[in-house]
Amino acid sequence: MKRISNLRILTPLVQALLSVCAVLPGSCATNGLPAPAVQDLSIDEAAVSQWSAPFRGWHYWPEHVIPANPEIPGATNLLGTDVPTVYQIPGDTNWYLSFVGFDGRGYQSFVAQSADLVHWANYHLALGFGPEGQFDHGGRVIGAYLYESYDLKAPRVLKRREGKFWTLYGAYPLQGGYELRPGSEGLAVSDDGLNWRRAKAEPVLSIHDPDCGQWERSCIYQPWLLEHQGRFFDFYNAAAGSREQTGLAFSTDLVNWMRYPANPVVRNRPGGFDAGFCSDPKVYRDGDHWTMFYFGVGHGGAHIMCAFSRDLVHWTADPEPLYKAGGNPSGLDKAYAHKISLVYNPKNDTFYLFYDAVPGKKGVITGGRGIGLITSKPLAKE
Repeated sequence: MKRISNLRILTPLVQALLSVCAVLPGSCATNGLPAPAVQDLSIDEAAVSQWSAPFRGWHYWPEHVIPANPEIPGATNLLGTDVPTVYQIPGDTNWYLSFVGFDGRGYQSFVAQSADLVHWANYHLALGFGPEGQFDHGGRVIGAYLYESYDLKAPRVLKRREGKFWTLYGAYPLQGGYELRPGSEGLAVSDDGLNWRRAKAEPVLSIHDPDCGQWERSCIYQPWLLEHQGRFFDFYNAAAGSREQTGLAFSTDLVNWMRYPANPVVRNRPGGFDAGFCSDPKVYRDGDHWTMFYFGVGHGGAHIMCAFSRDLVHWTADPEPLYKAGGNPSGLDKAYAHKISLVYNPKNDTFYLFYDAVPGKKGVITGGRGIGLITSKPLAKE
């Protein structure tokens, strides 16, 4: 985010943060303001167990649905695919999946199309490298879309705002390696939901921002965009050294953002399955609470985890993974299982969870990573 010196820009952001504080009691320090009424935001162990139960007991698709090196026009040297996100376009019955391909230089974002959420085709480049010398020259990772609804079972339909579709994206400044620091986040728009372009010349979140915390000083990674009660929330992972945690920022216009002062909202737990990373959050409304899917690194792997909240800022994480690396009998995710996208298909009453499945292939910087799939009900293998 560009350093803000214009009071006319800063004031709406401050007002937005204070209004969030008013709606979410106990969430912010508001010196000089009356203390809001206290409400019980705690989530006990029984509730955590109950709320996480529907997301256990997955069924495996035995192979990558997007391989490490898919056949994409103009992309001939992909070493791995990563960061899947499923969406739909208003008036279109097809499903779309955005993902990134790493070719040794950096990340570019691609989109594939499917009628059944399993077989994907019609690949094309959606957002390539940014201009040389700029914050996103080394890679642009779309997938934090503005949706019409964030309910767990709602269709993942893109929402138009000011006549365009919107996404936040992860950005890297340098080419020549894998997620070369320091990463930041940008803002992109699309007219058709398939081809995207930058919507702001500066990052929307950066390690150079005045409100950047110590926990995120090394690198900012992937965002997740959510709209609630007329405000925008950006859940994102960031690093201090080798540790990654999840934070939160607020906006009223998608362009200017202010961080939550009590970041990070999901923290590392010493000795836990998320001792090293609490990363790549994806947040959905699930009845009377919010559910966050994220990945944790600990106990020798990367695993799919979950956390819960009543107010979007206070989170209670389940210490036990929903899905551990190495769960697929085929060995598809022997090294890592992380970076999910969850979608519900009403035609067969089934959740489809797409994730980055890394077998740990030797001699390849990506470990042979591709997009894997697990489902809440078994699917017939053709």
